[in-house]
Amino acid sequence: MTEDVENRPFIPVEYVVRLARTPWEKVGFYALRREVFCTEQHIFSGDDRDEIDDVAIPVIAACCVAGMPDRVVGAVRIHEAETGVWRGSRLAVQAEHRKLGRIGAELIRMAVSTAHSLGATRFLAQVQEQNVLFFRRLYWKSLGEVMLHGLPHHDMQADLTRYPPHGLDQTWLLRPQPRNRQVA
Repeated sequence: MTEDVENRPFIPVEYVVRLARTPWEKVGFYALRREVFCTEQHIFSGDDRDEIDDVAIPVIAACCVAGMPDRVVGAVRIHEAETGVWRGSRLAVQAEHRKLGRIGAELIRMAVSTAHSLGATRFLAQVQEQNVLFFRRLYWKSLGEVMLHGLPHHDMQADLTRYPPHGLDQTWLLRPQPRNRQVA
């Protein structure tokens, strides 16, 4: 039995993770954050923007069609909170792309390595409780529990030795392809 081709969802093979640089990327960056933090998680009402957005560097993950970025499916922002101390916040991946599992990790890698390139000596984030183990697997340590927006979070710090400065403005992420089995 074959699945009706017209009803199958589009599954991109390639993603680009980069500093948002075009107007459509920035619109998609904010739209995804509203989708995740306002509509899905109900943490904010209407919009999640704040004063940090005025100084933050937006980082996006976009799925690609024919090698060209098409739609923003991941977002995070970084900013220098004080000299040498950078923070990441508002990490979001669109629900249908979370099962890939690597988009969030690549956004974090790009965010921390970019900040490291810009002089970070520490990189911190306040991470929702359910994501602490994920961050620990990526070489972050918890500095303690805090309540933020009525939800349990952990103040966490990245191990900068695991995130070398790279100075790149984008990286590529390929979705693993199933192997075709040959029947003898």
